[in-house]
Amino acid sequence: MSLVGKKAPEFRAKAVINDKIFDDFSLSEYNGKYVIFFFYPLNFTFVCPTELHAFQERLKDFEKRNAQVIGCSVDSSFSHLAWLSMPKAKGGIQGVTYPIVSDLNKNISRNFEVLKEDEGVAYRGLFMIDRDEIVRHQLVNDLPLGRSVDEALRLLDALIFYEQNGEVCPANWKAGAKAMKPTEQGLADFFSRSEIIK
Repeated sequence: MSLVGKKAPEFRAKAVINDKIFDDFSLSEYNGKYVIFFFYPLNFTFVCPTELHAFQERLKDFEKRNAQVIGCSVDSSFSHLAWLSMPKAKGGIQGVTYPIVSDLNKNISRNFEVLKEDEGVAYRGLFMIDRDEIVRHQLVNDLPLGRSVDEALRLLDALIFYEQNGEVCPANWKAGAKAMKPTEQGLADFFSRSEIIK
């Protein structure tokens, strides 16, 4: 089942932000901002730290777009704290500053429909949530497949462009490229321009 077009499932849970535990964290705190909410399977694993650091490295790019990055796994908040104290060179996530939610009871993963029930961990789900808390994009990878932060930014740019201009973004669109009006004539004009460019 897709959550696209629906209100993001609400929750209240513990989260770690800048080495501090917050007991009552909620997505609704970011109403009015875009949110990139991503799940990863477990702390102290292998692909996971590469993804968390990749989001941290591009954090300023998300912030420029009025977007908040939030991670989530089924680990405890104390496990998050321990992982945050471990250096990157040893597989830790020291230096990550965005919130990391604890889904210890697995209700958040289950409500976002990314829980791998047989292992009790979340698939690599990513949800782009708009300023009204509506899910506008979701991607779910199997456990061994890391995500592209560049693609998350590209899709965020596309959503913002659409909201500001009313034009839709074709395949492989990037910020600064031509978009098109969502009409038959708009499609014809787009392909005509593409042929001229070639």
